[in-house]
Amino acid sequence: MKGSRALAHPLSKDGGVRKIGSMPNIKIFSGSSHQDLSQKIADRLGLELGKVVTKKFSNQETCVEIGESVRGEDGFFDIPVDNLYAEPAVLKWIRENIQEWKNGIIVSPDAGGAKRVTSIADRLNVDFALIHKERKKANEVDRMVLVGDVKDRVAILVDDMADTCGTICHAADKLLSAGATRVYAILTHGIFSGPAISRINNACFDAVVVTNTIPQEDKMKHCSKIQVIDISMILAEAIRRTHNGESVSYLFSHVPL
Repeated sequence: MKGSRALAHPLSKDGGVRKIGSMPNIKIFSGSSHQDLSQKIADRLGLELGKVVTKKFSNQETCVEIGESVRGEDGFFDIPVDNLYAEPAVLKWIRENIQEWKNGIIVSPDAGGAKRVTSIADRLNVDFALIHKERKKANEVDRMVLVGDVKDRVAILVDDMADTCGTICHAADKLLSAGATRVYAILTHGIFSGPAISRINNACFDAVVVTNTIPQEDKMKHCSKIQVIDISMILAEAIRRTHNGESVSYLFSHVPL
């Protein structure tokens, strides 16, 4: 991939998992929400996950017990926090999985996501559109107004997260009725609560694509339209670069190999 030579340490294969060079003086601990993603990040860094026990108090607060010494090691908040973006991974997925992407149009399901879709559209050199939601009262959408021409084009809905999926499913119907040939949804975080899976199954999506920031295995068993982009390599590379005092801006435009 273009730009991959910028990595400071060569990558090697070991048992089918690409690993980054030695990482002394660093420990990684996992919470309870996504053990699999934590393990993938540790595997890529060539590290073992630290020993940690998480428990729930009766009031549902979480108790975390670290089971080994961390004195003199890194994973503490003594540095600024960097925002990491899924956009490079999204661009890669579109180019590799949507055959007609050059005849596509990137669509925001609401006006608030306009900046996000214009950035992706610019990098793909395709058009963009947005859907304006008109509400009679709070939390109740009266109608959707499409701004842009999707006729005879592949529509790719892009959003940061989807919970019950009412908005993106209504948006998909709107795009199809406006002449789109196919509709995809690409979401950074797929929460998929309540009626979400049923709505996606009944909607006109070719695929609903999410990153693995949230486990999706159970949801995928009930919905064949859900596909997952693995972003563990992005998180692992961010950890390596931060640990070594390197810039993470490379990750804003590239997906590490």
